[in-house]
Amino acid sequence: QLQLVESGGGLVQPGGSLRLSCAASGFRLPFNYYHIGWFRQAPGKEREGVSCISNGGGSTQYGDSVKGRFTISRDNAKNTVYLQMNSLKPEDTAVYYCAARPWSRPTCVLDPPAYDSWGQGTQVTVSS
Repeated sequence: QLQLVESGGGLVQPGGSLRLSCAASGFRLPFNYYHIGWFRQAPGKEREGVSCISNGGGSTQYGDSVKGRFTISRDNAKNTVYLQMNSLKPEDTAVYYCAARPWSRPTCVLDPPAYDSWGQGTQVTVSS
């Protein structure tokens, strides 16, 4: 089973930036066979789709709340997916998870049940 480890979370002031990383290991298929999604969950709230990227990086999706502020990318040679988060707001505070899904269509989806493997999450706190 593919193992995913998130890193890069922390405390940042409103308007600041963070870059999250999702490092993959233990996969039985080449990393470029997997769509990768970023999801987040704040206390008392449902898990929310943030962004996803197709296996080759040619297609991306963003949740409405982060469009224009977040950018997803991947480096298949490093088995890593990144989430660049700019103009952070307090409402972005959450635990951020990455997840993997074997490719099934050209575009990725922001649907948690579609993903097979999940990381443990990294905390992002946006506060003064």
